Amino acid sequence: MSFEVYKGETLGLVGESGCGKTTLGRALLRLIEPTSGKIIYNGIDLTAKKEMSFGHCARKYRSFSRSLLFPEPRLTIGSAIAEPMKVHGIVAGDKQRKEKVVELLEKVSLKAEHFSRYPHEFSGGQRQRIVIARALSLNPSFIVCDESVSALDVSVQAQVLNLLNDLKSEFGFTVIFISHDLSVVRYISDRSW
Repeated sequence: MSFEVYKGETLGLVGESGCGKTTLGRALLRLIEPTSGKIIYNGIDLTAKKEMSFGHCARKYRSFSRSLLFPEPRLTIGSAIAEPMKVHGIVAGDKQRKEKVVELLEKVSLKAEHFSRYPHEFSGGQRQRIVIARALSLNPSFIVCDESVSALDVSVQAQVLNLLNDLKSEFGFTVIFISHDLSVVRYISDRSW
């Protein structure tokens, strides 16, 4: 397959269950190694980079939002959102990271008091907001959302999709939105493939 994604757009990737949508999303982000082909991002062939050298550009490039893709369930959501920032050295110091996490929680319509709570204490829609905040913690330019609203009821789906659109406008990232639900893809995407 061959396709292009333009800066600032949401490209909907749609297909039946089992057709390879998730595998493609993971290969695009180098979470799995592609067996053939090329992934060109901002003129750089990411498939030519070894994992060690890929790391330096991964922070801006790699962000993955998947339904119920939650880090360690024993971590508070504050720790889960702060973890990528700590690993990639984005914000120095625990106090500054906590301030950034609280800012991200508020951006996704959650509260500062949620920082110390655990994933099981939240509804499905709130969990998706937390996953979005964690993805945004790396200031990505590109996000892959894989079936990120499939387990939610229609009204909560609309809230999460509207939030994603608002954040995309504010932060200027590009999205590949993977789903088997044509109505969701039509709603969120600038175009689909």
